[in-house]
Parts: sequence; structure tokens; C-alpha cells
Amino acid sequence: MKTSNALLFILVLLYINASTEWPTHTVCKEDNLEIYYKSCDPQQDFALSIDHCADIATHTFDIRAAIVLRHSIKELHVKLDMIINGKTVLTYSEMLCGPGTSKLIFCGKKKGEHLYYEGPVTLGIKEIPQGDYTISAKLTNQDHVTVACADFTVKNNLDY
Repeated sequence: MKTSNALLFILVLLYINASTEWPTHTVCKEDNLEIYYKSCDPQQDFALSIDHCADIATHTFDIRAAIVLRHSIKELHVKLDMIINGKTVLTYSEMLCGPGTSKLIFCGKKKGEHLYYEGPVTLGIKEIPQGDYTISAKLTNQDHVTVACADFTVKNNLDY
């Protein structure tokens, strides 16, 4: 009896692991601007929220973000791709953590540590491009292992 219960439990876990996809989360949704994200890391989701969508383009805005690290961060690289109609139209990459470069408070954190940030962020952009598009974001560490990744869907009908 115990063997059959254990086997059933293992099969359920394997089925869930093979068929589960992370849900799409709403970052913010206002009249003319909506932002959603979905983790593209098959092993880990994370939490992110923004108080007011409209503040993103022109102001410093407050966010809340949380994740449990599966990998240590000695170096951290970000790569962003803007995708419209399935084609990458813009790519940006930068080292966020590394020797002599520590732009984030969690640089140097170890595997298993819980990261939580609540506070201001400034993107330094004048406006969010109008239209519907995807921003693919990927954070990798010094071993080129994914620390976090997500695909953000942006629907912007704001008139600037």
C-alpha cells in the first residue's frame, strides 16, 4: 500500500512538473497602459508589482520585487529585447554586478537567499513606446546561468 501511494505521488509530481506553465501576472493596469509578465524560467517564478503605471515613463516609481535565489550572484548581467510582431527590434545589455560594478543592493548574494526590494526605481526614459509589444528580460550570473527571466507584455495607448 505504501509503495503504491509513493508511486502515485511521484507520478503526480512528474505530471505537474511536465505540464505546468507559470501564470501571467499583472504588473499594473490603468486606462491606457497595461503591463503583464510571465516567468520564462521553467523552474522559478518571481513576484513584481508597481503602484502606478503612468509614473513609469516620466517619474521615479515604487516597485516591490521578490525572489529566492537558485544561484549566487557575483556578477549579474541583464539582456533586454524589445519584440514587435515576433521580431526583435531593439536589444540592450549591461553588467549590473561585477568587479568594481555594483549597481544593485543584492550584488554578492548567495544561492538560497531571499531577495526582497521595495522602493524607488527610475528607468530614465522619456516615454514608453506606444503599441503592443513584448520586452524579454533575462538576468544571468557569472556562470552564464539564468538567475531570473520574464517576458513582459506592454499595451500602451497613452498620448504623450
